Amino acid sequence: MQIRWAGPDKYPRVAGGRPAGSPGFGGFSQRQPVEPASPSAAEPGPGLSPERAMPPRELSEAESSPLRAPTPPPRRGSASPELGIKCVLVGDGAVGKSSLIVSYTCNGYPARYRPTALDTFSVQVLVDGAPVRIELWDTAGQEDFDRLRSLCYPDTDVFLACFSVVQPSSFQNITEKWLPEIRTHNPQAPVLLVGTQADLRDDVNVLIQLDQGGREGPVPQPQAQGLAEKIRACCYLECSALTQKNLKEVFDSAILSAIEHKARLEKKLNAKGVRTLSRCRWKKFFCFV
Repeated sequence: MQIRWAGPDKYPRVAGGRPAGSPGFGGFSQRQPVEPASPSAAEPGPGLSPERAMPPRELSEAESSPLRAPTPPPRRGSASPELGIKCVLVGDGAVGKSSLIVSYTCNGYPARYRPTALDTFSVQVLVDGAPVRIELWDTAGQEDFDRLRSLCYPDTDVFLACFSVVQPSSFQNITEKWLPEIRTHNPQAPVLLVGTQADLRDDVNVLIQLDQGGREGPVPQPQAQGLAEKIRACCYLECSALTQKNLKEVFDSAILSAIEHKARLEKKLNAKGVRTLSRCRWKKFFCFV
């Protein structure tokens, strides 16, 4: 199954040209920038030049609301049928959830950390030539937003449980906080375990800070892979929003997992409808005393 952006771009436009191993990440072609549905525009960071970052635009009052619901896909029979996918990113604050979305949708990188309350971004991709609209929900990791965050969990098609590979506490909170919270509100949706800030795993300054602070070192990949198997996540992937390494692979995996999940639900619903109809017809021709 092939996923590509609904645009002309063939390779990711990161600083220094296309990365080794292209075309694209994972054999897929890369994207063109799209506009975020949140009021904040992407800012150029150390990984992207200013001319390649997403330019700001004026948003209407309806668009600027952080609680704006995603646009539902067109109904069946419309001129341009489009499958809709809701993808929610969860994880501790400052692990890089917003950076993942901004880098993926806008080809930019936030220069400063800004705590998120709740933002949504909309992207259109083509899956085997069919249009798919993916709504990316960026949630807050702070406890102050627990009640607000839980409002976006119902009807989610796929979750990205994010932790920073250089913040062991965020890794521990996957099982202590985030997975229980997800399953309380949505027990069936697939979950992908995502290790963020992978470019810092071998950063000397980060390693020195971890050592001086008496904290553990970066989360080992085998340990993260073992957790993914333990919590029955679809997969474990590490990526970097700064370098965009494995970035597209993360969202491609999320899209495919969501499509498979929706197909299973539809199959169960259709089977249930057939059984119900069969019972009605069976009772119609028989009379019981």
